[in-house]
Amino acid sequence: VQLVESGGGSVQAGGSLKLSCVARGNLFSSYCMGWLRQSPGQGREGVAAIGSDGTASYADSVQGRFTISQDKAKNTLYLEMNNMKPEDTAMYYCAAKYLSYCSGIYPMDGGRFADWGQGTQVTVSS
Repeated sequence: VQLVESGGGSVQAGGSLKLSCVARGNLFSSYCMGWLRQSPGQGREGVAAIGSDGTASYADSVQGRFTISQDKAKNTLYLEMNNMKPEDTAMYYCAAKYLSYCSGIYPMDGGRFADWGQGTQVTVSS
């Protein structure tokens, strides 16, 4: 499975960005897909996840500001980010685990995603 992100960039506080992630390869109908981010010197943290059933979950830090969605026909995952804050600055990664389901913002069965994109940088200036 190959995951390719796009849409990162720089924005001022209060602005918006929309990330995309195209999945290619041997895909299965059941999955958990998510967005995670990592800031310099910090661990990778989950941002949002969506299951093949369409159920979405969010980290408290982005609830109400970010929206995760998917277009199954295009095998594409999205993350729409609104009212962005400087603390949203990070490398954002798309991730997936197939033949699985989500439990909150991580996959069930151990909570680890199996496939990762290369990341896209998001920078929010104050």
